[in-house]
Amino acid sequence: MNSTKFFFVIIILLIFLVILPSSLSIALDAITPNQPLRDGDVLLSTTKIFALGFFSPGNSHNRYLGVWYNKIPIQTIVWTANRDNPVIPTAGAGLLAIHGNHGGLVIYWKDQNTPLWSANVTVSSPNNSVIAKLWDTGNLVLLENNGSNARVLWQGFDYATDTVLPSMKIGLNRRSGLKWLLTSWKSQDDPGSGNFSYEIDPAEFPQFFFYKGRRTEWFRVGTWTGQRLSGVPGYVPNSFRSFVNDKDEIYTMLHVTDSSVFVRAVLDESGILKRFVWRDHENKWIEVSCSPGEWCDYYGQCGPNGICDPYRNYNFSCLCLPGFEPKSPQDWYLKDGLGGCLRKSGASTCQKGEGFVKVARVKVPDSSGARVNMSLSLQGCEQECMKNCSCMAYASADERGGGKGCVTWYGDLIDTRTYSNVGQDLYVRVDAVTLAQFANGSVISKKARLAISLLSALVFLGLVFLLCWLVRRKSKAWRQRKYMFFMEDRTDLDDQSKINSELQFFDLTTVAAATDNFSVANKLGKGGFGTVYKGVLHNGKEVAVKRLSKNSGQGIEEFKNEVMIIAKLQHRNLVKIIGCCIEDEEKMLIYEYVPNKSLDSFIFDETKRNLLDWTKRFEIICGIARGILYLHQDSRLRIIHRDLKASNILLDASMSPKIADFGMARIFLGDQCEANTYRVVGTYGYMSPEYAMEGIFSVKSDVYSFGVLLLEIITGRRNSGYHHKKYPHSNLVGYVWDLWREGNALEIVDPSMGESYHVNEVVRCIQIALLCVQEFAADRPTMSAVVFMLGNEAAVPSPTQPAFLLGRNRTRVDPSTSTEGASSVNDVTCTEIEVR
Repeated sequence: MNSTKFFFVIIILLIFLVILPSSLSIALDAITPNQPLRDGDVLLSTTKIFALGFFSPGNSHNRYLGVWYNKIPIQTIVWTANRDNPVIPTAGAGLLAIHGNHGGLVIYWKDQNTPLWSANVTVSSPNNSVIAKLWDTGNLVLLENNGSNARVLWQGFDYATDTVLPSMKIGLNRRSGLKWLLTSWKSQDDPGSGNFSYEIDPAEFPQFFFYKGRRTEWFRVGTWTGQRLSGVPGYVPNSFRSFVNDKDEIYTMLHVTDSSVFVRAVLDESGILKRFVWRDHENKWIEVSCSPGEWCDYYGQCGPNGICDPYRNYNFSCLCLPGFEPKSPQDWYLKDGLGGCLRKSGASTCQKGEGFVKVARVKVPDSSGARVNMSLSLQGCEQECMKNCSCMAYASADERGGGKGCVTWYGDLIDTRTYSNVGQDLYVRVDAVTLAQFANGSVISKKARLAISLLSALVFLGLVFLLCWLVRRKSKAWRQRKYMFFMEDRTDLDDQSKINSELQFFDLTTVAAATDNFSVANKLGKGGFGTVYKGVLHNGKEVAVKRLSKNSGQGIEEFKNEVMIIAKLQHRNLVKIIGCCIEDEEKMLIYEYVPNKSLDSFIFDETKRNLLDWTKRFEIICGIARGILYLHQDSRLRIIHRDLKASNILLDASMSPKIADFGMARIFLGDQCEANTYRVVGTYGYMSPEYAMEGIFSVKSDVYSFGVLLLEIITGRRNSGYHHKKYPHSNLVGYVWDLWREGNALEIVDPSMGESYHVNEVVRCIQIALLCVQEFAADRPTMSAVVFMLGNEAAVPSPTQPAFLLGRNRTRVDPSTSTEGASSVNDVTCTEIEVR
């Protein structure tokens, strides 16, 4: 009996020895002709920083060969081989092998001879002297060992995908003609070659471009100034700062100051180049910068001979360069070559008395047709440009040491923009009259003074006429008033469409067809101002249509306000408006479609809240904070949202937040800090005390709303209407404050997160929230301070007592009894009260 058992044990061991090794993954240090890499195996770099193997992106089941960080828990793909030729699982497993007849390094289906992808390099004798290794830089290389040294036959860094790593080049090999470039993924589920690329334009004065589609200029990173790329205004740690230009190669590289820090730059599927650094203590990638970052960064926004100045205190950022005037004041933008600026009427730049006007701190124009002479000084450059009547402008080629070298431009000057404290000086050729005006300040002749006087008289008469017209307009019937107001809206929005070339007008037939005639099946939600529907345009683009209620008297004003404001905003944490529709009595806004609806549908839902762990909630918090900071500080105008709440935070496919609904927003001009209104709008539970009680609003009003929102995200509970039997006279803010004073703040944390959250990070966020909801506006931090506290571990001040606007021991304003109120449907619309 014992011998029988022994026999069976031997048989089982033999089976394991034969079958088990073939099913286990193997970690390789090299790929040889006798040792291929199969799906499930990994090739590790020397110090195991990077790994190479087959992977499936996102929700896809297709298999791709790629490189990722081996020492980071989040799989981060940095290079893909067969991005446009995936291994289909149903056709067999993938295999990477060295094959001399099929391109050296080959991917093909198991047991098949047809390669899916190859390195396209000739290997004369694929014997054991040819191997593939993964270096600690993340570079996959094919090596041939000649005895004394190893020769690189092929390397993956020559064929980057969407990610650039330190020591990876973006540029051109002049000898071989090989172009090193980035190409975005098609989507998060498909690493195939996408719609955007980042590459070099190897002209006489080389520059770097983002291209969209078939080489349409998307964003010009610019030329190398000696210290930076001209389209990157300030020093960004771990940014593109190394540059080489010799007879063999021209390229830029990702510069790192500490090789132990993991950094990367990714060109995402929306055409944005984002730079990330890995934070071990936070266990995640931190975005440190992105390009393009604002409206003026996009290529040619102001047309030929225009200059984009985002620091003007006006609604419009475009100006003409000295000596030029708009082709059409109503049509600035580059539309089929009709926009931009022309030389002033009657002016000549090829006569006596002409010269150059300096335009300081700019990104110099597109240098595709520029000429360079590195032997000339700045003075010599001026003389060289003056000799040629076709020379439009000149500048230093290298801004180091006060400037050296000479660049001259011929023809239209395109894609010039202003920076606040960096940039190059551009010298623009002007006629004698313009030169005298700039030299003497402003020369106003008698004729000019007479013209100004006549214009003033005409303006006065126009104002009188307008006043009379308004008086007559008030006396007309309601229907006529309504029709005229509709036409006025359409005119204003027509002007806005001319200013923003991406804002489209849709006719009612198109919108009705996109929403299946506003069917109930396409209904996304409903608020006090109307209903939101999902739509699909004729080109397949998904949109969200906000249809204003016809009997909403408030909606007309908010509609125009929302179009005017949000059309000018460019930030990844703000919802993007695509266009609008004004026809008959219909007024509709068309937005980008955000598939995951609003934040409140997750955090206040017992089932869905489980999908938001602490890491995702913290990313949402930081994204909302950055979006508000942009509105308060980084956009051209200071914007107060006035209706920040969970239902106005939308979540895209990757659960990134986007602030929506700007119908209540207000613009602050210049140094204006606060304003007073008799028309208080917003939502109960999110209003700051000074706004709800006195009608005073400022950036600190939004800070208060953000503090309430932050507590709701942490707790999964609504502030409005919250009740706890232990503290019956407190709302959520008051309850958290009581727990904070008792040292028991973690009791309020949403239990659906379990124990997965970082205690210190959650406590820090609660403390920041309590700082934001302090009773006095002066005590609350700015959003720049909030963003800093969220992203750093510096000490956070102790909060003082918050305001309890909805405490149960206080009188609660009921919108249903207000003299002028609008009730809220599912917290979607505003609440309006009259302050006397």
